[in-house]
Order: sequence, then C-alpha cells, then structure tokens
Amino acid sequence: MNRREFIRLAALLGISASAAYAMAGAEAPAFASDDTPFPPVDPNARAGGTLRLGDAVAKLDDPATFAQNQMVNQARPILESMCSLANDNVVRPMLITSWEPSTDLKVWTLQVRKNVMWHNGEELTADHIAWNIRRWADSSTGSPNLGLSTFNALSEATGASDQKGNPIKKPTKNGIEVLDAHTLRLNLTTPVLSVPEDCAEKTTLIVHPSFKPPFSDDPIGTGPYTLGELRVGERCVLKRLKTTTDGKDFSYWGGEVYLDEIHFYHFEAENQPAALASGSIDVAAELTIDQLELAKSIEGASILSTNTANTLCCRMQIDQKPFDDIRVRQAIVKSVDNAAIKTLVFPDGGSVGANFHVSPVHPEYFPLPDMVRDVEGAKKLLAEAGHEQGLDITITVGNTDGPWHQAACEAIRDQMKDSGINLSINVLPATKFWEVWDKAPFGATPWDHRPLGTMVLAQGYRSNVPWNETHFSNKEFDDLLDEAGATIDVEKRRAKMEQVEKILQDACIMVQAFWRPIYGAALDTVHGYAVNPGRQMQLTKVWVGS
Repeated sequence: MNRREFIRLAALLGISASAAYAMAGAEAPAFASDDTPFPPVDPNARAGGTLRLGDAVAKLDDPATFAQNQMVNQARPILESMCSLANDNVVRPMLITSWEPSTDLKVWTLQVRKNVMWHNGEELTADHIAWNIRRWADSSTGSPNLGLSTFNALSEATGASDQKGNPIKKPTKNGIEVLDAHTLRLNLTTPVLSVPEDCAEKTTLIVHPSFKPPFSDDPIGTGPYTLGELRVGERCVLKRLKTTTDGKDFSYWGGEVYLDEIHFYHFEAENQPAALASGSIDVAAELTIDQLELAKSIEGASILSTNTANTLCCRMQIDQKPFDDIRVRQAIVKSVDNAAIKTLVFPDGGSVGANFHVSPVHPEYFPLPDMVRDVEGAKKLLAEAGHEQGLDITITVGNTDGPWHQAACEAIRDQMKDSGINLSINVLPATKFWEVWDKAPFGATPWDHRPLGTMVLAQGYRSNVPWNETHFSNKEFDDLLDEAGATIDVEKRRAKMEQVEKILQDACIMVQAFWRPIYGAALDTVHGYAVNPGRQMQLTKVWVGS
C-alpha cells in the first residue's frame, strides 16, 4: 500500500497518528496532536474578539439528523464528536482518547476522555456516549448514522415495519456495553474496519441524554461555546461559555480557546466574496469556481482549498415513474458525457465521476472503465420503454453550495435534448430544497466528503437506511459492501469494491459527473482556520488579530 493508505490504516487500528507517520517515513503535520484533534498552542495567539463567518444560517433541530453541513458547523463549537476528521483525512481522538479493535474487527474497546465537563456541570461518561449510540441504532430516530457500518452492525430488525414499509430496527441486546465510567465496548454483528471514521461523521455529535429537539431550545454540549442567538436565514451567535447552568466555573477539556464570540451571518454562496471584500465577514465559508478570480483580488485575503470527495448526484428514485423502468434510467445515463460536464462546470481541479459515488481520493476506489455517451443507444432504450416521441422529466435543484448545481443541471439538460429527453429544472431556495431533497423523484443532491468510499455507500445506498434517497435496494450489494468494509488489506478491499461499484453503476440510479475541490477565503487577520475536506469547520483554536 502507499504511504497515505498505510497512515490511515494504522490510525484506524489504534496506532497514534504521529507514530503512523513515523512508521511511514513521513513527518506528521503540525495541525493536530496525537491525543486531540487540536493543533499545538500558537505562542502568538491573542485572546478575545469575534470571528464573523459568511454561510447559510440554518435551524438546529436534531444533531443526529442534520442534513445541512451548515447546521453541523453552527453546532460544532457547542457539541463534539467521539473522533474528528483532520485536514489530512486521518481521524484523531476527541471525546474518546483511544480505540482498540479485536483481531476479527468485531469487538472495539473505546476509552472515553476523562474530565470532560458538560455545560450543566456534569462529567461526560461512557453511559452518555452509549445513550447516543443506542439512539442512532434505533430506526425511529431517523439518523443516517444507521447506514454507517458501525451502527448498522449494532442494530437488528424487529420483524415489524414502519408506515412506509421499512423494517423497524432496534439496538442489539448486548451490542453496546459500558464496562466502567470511561470504558465502552462495541460488540458488532459483523466485522467493521471504519469504527473511528464512522465516529467522526458529521451526524455523530454527542448530545446530553436529557436532549429533546430542537437542540436550539436547550443547547447542552461539551464544547467551549454556547448558543447566544439563532435567527434562521439571518444570523447565529455563539458565545464563549464561562459558567455552567448549575453555577460552576466551566473548564474546557481542550485547553486554550481564544475567541469571545463566533458569528455566522446568512450569505448565499454567490454573495460571500462581496461580503468579505466589504469587511462584513472575516471568512467566506465556501466559494464557487466562478468566484475565485474575484476573491483573489480582495486585498488582505487568502484563498484556501483542498481536494475532496464532494460531489453532486443527479439521482433518480427507482420506485417512481418513469424511473421505475431501468431502460429509462439507462437512457438518461447514456445521454450524458460526464467528462464534458466536468470540464464545463469545474475546468480546473476535481476529477470525472462514473456514477457509482466512490472517488479516486478514497483508498478503496477501483477504477471502472470510462463512461461513454451513446445518444443512439439512449433513443433506442426510450423507444423500447414506450417513449418513442421523447420523454419529459423534471429535476429539483437547491443550489445549496452555489449556482454551480444549476449550471451542471443545465449542461446535462442540453446534452439530453439530443436523445429526445426534455429536462426541466425546478430551482428551489436552499432552505426549501432541504425540506424535499429526499422526496423529489429526480433531484440534484450535493454529498459531502467521507474519508472512505464504503462510508458514503453505506449511508446513501444500503437498503432502507434513512439517507437512501434513490430507494435502491440490493442484497448482493449490501453483503459485498459489508465484506469490503471489513477487509483490512487495501488491495483486497479494492478488489471487492469493483463488484460493489459495478452493481451501483449498472443500476443507473444517478448521473454523477464529477468530484469537486472546495474553496474558501479568509482575511489575513484570521489565524488557525483551514478548509477541511469534510467541510467540518474546526474553530476552537482560531484567533483573530493583525
């Protein structure tokens, strides 16, 4: 395996990140230590001040079901996860200090960090984390975590079905075992390699067992900030926590925290560069490709970027007409030249997608043959499906990351015309889109980076999981995905992924034309801020000053 794969695997299996880097003959990056996700103390850091970020401001309902990345980032300074994904795509410990798997990867022992204080003055315990995991493993919660291999292997079907006909799942009887106040054991029904990475997923923020939605009504967390004000679509104000709700001095386990307040101001992506240039914000959370030249011209600001597995899936629900006919789905896929779409929308950076939602940045990626556009083949399939005179369909778009979503759909629309497919584009405001993203028969959904391809496939395409927006269900796919997710050897895992990817690609459930880089910008007065591949804002150690 290459150096990057070795470091990631060693960290997953419980070797410290710096030791993994040393074993691979590489120098560990300075932005994260071994036992925390935080960088070393900056001797030049100044305490005080307010960080102003431009991003969409969203509601804070249930952290286990957060659909928007903005929700997660607003909550992240208040709530914390067991693990955290660092900028090198390697997981570091957060609310747990270590993990130890059994040789068969079915039993994982987690050590819960000591002396972590909740905002109500209690100390974090293994029971608190176990309560969260049991909640995720219960299908009634509706959390996408149930699709992740770890938590799927901690749940079991009850034999009953919900109103939609999906199987009702509950936590396995002895799956989550509390050994003592700071030790937790996970007894999985199947081997899983990705436990630490699953525990760093954006919807695994740990809430207090007293939690009742919406979170914004009673925001108890372990992070150094609390919610001061939330006006959806306007602003979210976080304030440094000094005193617990029971009157104690709040002591943050993570050491020095510099900012007094963090303000999120609601700016759509296309307006963020202008807000940065005017001095209204200090950080533009995300720039679209067409904004880069403008952002580069802003005096006293820097462009930040990273390659990722972020993408846009133009996906079809296979139980809704006309997409319930695979010939229609095949015709749609054959009508599109993915490489041409990528060139039009992201001419610089990123890579071409192949309609199976595993990226070249994923260690288990297996390169299938390039997709080839076939207009005549598409026309023939449409005729066989009874659409000799053409097909009229509509795709729902939210532009939640910027107008490039719409630009991609418009390029796809123009290509589909050659095959007799008339694509209408229904553009919704971003907030409205997130209300229907998993309900639209044909929708353009942005998917964030996950460090492993097995993770995103488990969340998005495993049978009957909450975020399976295509309604795809295939037992062979599920079983092969479980096998791949339990295979330590990267080459063997990659070989298994060939079959997994091929099943998904052959089902023709999406047009997934490209993988995109992400860009942000910050004033030079902002220190310690970086763009994270998972779009996870890490703000605890950020400071402002000249």
